[in-house]
Amino acid sequence: MALPTAPARRLTVLGVAVAVGATLLSAQPAAAAAPPEGAYWHTRTISTSTHPLRFGTRAHPYSLVQQEIEERWSAPDGRAWVGRRELATLPGTAADRKAWRRDGSPSRWSESIDGKTVKLSAHPAQGRVDPVPGKTQFWFAEQWLTYDEVQRLPADPGRLKDWITKAGRTNRESDIPGWVRYTLPAVLHDVPAPKEVRTAAYRALLTLPGVRAGGAAKDDLGRPGTVVVIDSTSGKGKEATVFKERLIVDTGRMVLLSQDQKATRDGKAVPDMSSDETLIQVGWTDSRPAVPALP
Repeated sequence: MALPTAPARRLTVLGVAVAVGATLLSAQPAAAAAPPEGAYWHTRTISTSTHPLRFGTRAHPYSLVQQEIEERWSAPDGRAWVGRRELATLPGTAADRKAWRRDGSPSRWSESIDGKTVKLSAHPAQGRVDPVPGKTQFWFAEQWLTYDEVQRLPADPGRLKDWITKAGRTNRESDIPGWVRYTLPAVLHDVPAPKEVRTAAYRALLTLPGVRAGGAAKDDLGRPGTVVVIDSTSGKGKEATVFKERLIVDTGRMVLLSQDQKATRDGKAVPDMSSDETLIQVGWTDSRPAVPALP
């Protein structure tokens, strides 16, 4: 399924508000952007999440865990493609598996306990790849940037944080600190920013309230990295949801390896607001867009 076209916005490019599609100008000629190191900036991600609905019977309900592979390819001219492939959907915990067996161990689900229509399978889907329609630029921080503009993002932690803050204010974001905390990690994988800019994003992230370094760790693929923990809360009182996000960053290449989010409310886990993502590949490639291969 093709992605919808993002709405047009006004942007803040290097601290100057300009209209979408306008040319970036300055009093002095900007330094030439580094040439791309491949045909496409490419990410390959496996995500795991708990389906928000319940299945089985009311006496023996269970939750299902979904996995999906998503790949994105972005050419320097801004053309982009996205490929998706659903993997096996299966019961998550031991208790879920016990209830699933009571339900006859189905491999397909078309309806939840409360009668809502779904289409889930324990078998991988065929998958598809589609061009992303609309603007041929890079969508970052709720604005369109050319390849050259991405290359010229600030490589200083303070200036980069200020740039993202201004972008958030231009877009009338209601929670600027949360916006900055959400946007900085995207520099580590979402756009082809230079390593110096990715380094600035990592350092800026560690200066934010609720963010702390968590030591060395390995991701699910056994790759070593450095942990960044992000704590945040949404809502108030017993209805408040507490989020703990855990990033693992390859600080040699300065790219994101994985990110997982755990949510709790009143001390209890909220599985359908929790997720795990492993970024199998982040970087330049010459391989053309194709349906994501099975892991």
